[in-house]
Amino acid sequence: MIEIRTVDQLDLRNRRVFYRVDYNVPLQDGRISDATRIEETLPTLAMMRERDAAIIIASHLGRPKGTRNAKFSLRPVLARLSELLSTEVVWCDEAIGEKAVAAARALGPGQVLLLENLRFYPGEEANDTGFAARLAELADSYVNDAFGACHRAHASIEALPKLMGPERTAGGLLLARELQFLQKITNVSERPFVTLLGGAKIAGKIEPLEALVGRADTVLIGGGMANTFLAGQGVAMGASLVDKESLETARRIMSQPHRARIVLPTDVISADSIETPARVETLDLSRGLSAEQRALDIGPQTIAAFAKELHGANTIFWNGPMGVFEREQFARGTLAMARAVAESDGISVVGGGESVEAVKASGYADQISHISTGGGASLEFIAGSLLPGVEVLRMAP
Repeated sequence: MIEIRTVDQLDLRNRRVFYRVDYNVPLQDGRISDATRIEETLPTLAMMRERDAAIIIASHLGRPKGTRNAKFSLRPVLARLSELLSTEVVWCDEAIGEKAVAAARALGPGQVLLLENLRFYPGEEANDTGFAARLAELADSYVNDAFGACHRAHASIEALPKLMGPERTAGGLLLARELQFLQKITNVSERPFVTLLGGAKIAGKIEPLEALVGRADTVLIGGGMANTFLAGQGVAMGASLVDKESLETARRIMSQPHRARIVLPTDVISADSIETPARVETLDLSRGLSAEQRALDIGPQTIAAFAKELHGANTIFWNGPMGVFEREQFARGTLAMARAVAESDGISVVGGGESVEAVKASGYADQISHISTGGGASLEFIAGSLLPGVEVLRMAP
């Protein structure tokens, strides 16, 4: 089991805390469309403010590639954060340098400062010690709640806490919760353990997929990922999305002995177009798909079979939608899975990314045991990879 130093173990009174978060929120026309990642940090912020810490918040947003780009400014976060905290949040359009240092030192107990995007500086993604040293000028202590970035060896994730040392660094309440629930998946004890996997492609998910077929009792595969597995088994998938580069991987996984029973769809919802479908129909996969047909959701037989497996599970991990859930005609499978996961009496963990959007759209989010804030990080953790941002906070055995 991984144990990290946590924020409640730090002496925060009258200290300036560098608080690394993941406010990589979706923006539409400069406005936040989903503030979940901000809301998830509120418990840690409340604890630190109650203990009279002055808080310097730092995050990344998008991929500005080390240059200043207004499109990726964290400025839109300022108003929403102030609203959620019911207090004025100070803004600084720099993350290092004299202006940032002055803003940090001017903070009183309980006050909050938001810095500009860390990725405007090339030293962040380069994990540059010199850049980390300039960040260290801002604060006395360090707290990390950016689980979604913990698989990245970046300056604010790894180099900075190394500079500050273990007595001044810790994980926040969100990071601790992520590890608590994800370790229920990696060290599963409540069986049956059922994994539900979807999304567009196998590429990028091979290691976690191989880990899960060796750990779970049942692996249910839907979405575009299922298309590749089905094609690998000789099913004609017509115009469906198939990850051709991963066909051999899919065949290998299906042919090798492993703990899990792998269950693929037996029927799909097909259409001739995603945007303007003229013909939407349910197809039995035993007949395959014709050249113009494409699988865009799992069908009713598959929904019933998958739901039965989920209802009987004591541990569930879900990553990836069952189809093009953004379109109402092709959302039924994903929404039905969200309901089945929510209705299960077992521990349920949703592994970030589009799965989170799907669960929220379903209205069942509050019935899920844990919704991870980090898609890539959660998958790498489950695959057994060491996450730099976690390892640097790990307590000595």
